[in-house]
Amino acid sequence: MTTLSNLDKRMIWHPFTQEKTAPNVIDIKKASGSYIYDQNNKAYLDLISSWWVNIHGHCNIEIANSIYEQAKTLEHVIFAGFTHEAAINLCKALRTILPPKLTKFFFSDNGSTAVEVAIKMAYQYWHNLGYKGKSIFLSFEGGYHGDTFGAMSVGMESGFNTQFKELFFKVLAIPYADTWDGDLEIEVKERKAIKVLQEYLTQYQGKIAAIILEPLIQGAKGMRICRTEFLQNIIKLIRQNNILVIFDEVMTGFGRTGTYFALDQLSGIVPDFLCLSKGITGGFLPLALTITNDDIYAAFLGDDFNTAFAHGHSYTANPLACSAAIASFNLLMKRECKTAIQNINSVHHTGIKFLKEKCKLIEKFRIIGTICAFDIKAKNLMTIMKARFLDEGLLLRPLSNTIYLLPPYCVSREELENAYDKIAEIINSLE
Repeated sequence: MTTLSNLDKRMIWHPFTQEKTAPNVIDIKKASGSYIYDQNNKAYLDLISSWWVNIHGHCNIEIANSIYEQAKTLEHVIFAGFTHEAAINLCKALRTILPPKLTKFFFSDNGSTAVEVAIKMAYQYWHNLGYKGKSIFLSFEGGYHGDTFGAMSVGMESGFNTQFKELFFKVLAIPYADTWDGDLEIEVKERKAIKVLQEYLTQYQGKIAAIILEPLIQGAKGMRICRTEFLQNIIKLIRQNNILVIFDEVMTGFGRTGTYFALDQLSGIVPDFLCLSKGITGGFLPLALTITNDDIYAAFLGDDFNTAFAHGHSYTANPLACSAAIASFNLLMKRECKTAIQNINSVHHTGIKFLKEKCKLIEKFRIIGTICAFDIKAKNLMTIMKARFLDEGLLLRPLSNTIYLLPPYCVSREELENAYDKIAEIINSLE
């Protein structure tokens, strides 16, 4: 009998996969809450929210019903020259939890395009104002911002897209001062990063358009966390030099760091651009936003099309996606969701304490909000560990030598505690 995984092998090219050596994919038949189920009805606890998008778990009935009701009224309409209630209501809802200065919303499809929009806007902003040569961007070493060319350029130091580096525009990378429990070198690392930034600001004075960063935690590079005071010192220098600030909160948005947005933990700092996607629709449909302020918006107003922002997508502000995002937002606002986020953080702290006692192979423990990560001391174990996790019914996807947990908010304390027990058993079996 021909299985779906065999048919898949014949036809489909998967993301971030070496197709020659990768094992057959798992045929997923259904999902519910914190679990996905394969063709044999085996359950896998989704501890990474299926690439960080399913913040409320799978097949949430409130989001599904919202999409259903919207589909009976308006499924899509061109967004140039038209608008609709779902887009308006989503923006109104988000404004209640965003800094008041962030007032203008540009819709796109995914995290990469949200970043691409911010990069293009930042460059064109200076161009429209008549500044010459402001075309260089700053980013952090290890920062990952997506796979379109602008996003790849500012994420060059992530190591994911080095094959294309000859096509990238000029980006200056600042060392990233990541830290963890018991890190004794953090102040040295932060001073080094600040020094490098100061040298760039002197050498390229008047030529830098913007800095882009993942606030508080770098996702794809291995859930690397930095201190709030480090970012505040960086951004203070940036502001003093007339440079725009782009926050890539594609992963960190919607409660992941323990607050609605990571920017909420940075005192007095509001970026010029905020990029959102992933959890925005609760994992149901693609949607992204690039949010900016009135001053940026005003620079694109003119009597002809030359100053306009000539960018768009076929599915811009799709009403079904907007309705899913409104339902996801409403769930996020519930007291039960806020309690769930606190509970996940609590179990992470208990789980890390347990792993410290039980496992000798792990180090560099770090937690922020609903995200927990730690490193494996031994190399070349990730493929084996990923397979072992799946065997034990855990959907975990290690990043290099980093194991991380980023579960949906519907996960129970018992489910998460049991997961930590299984993780310890698997790690110890490899010593």
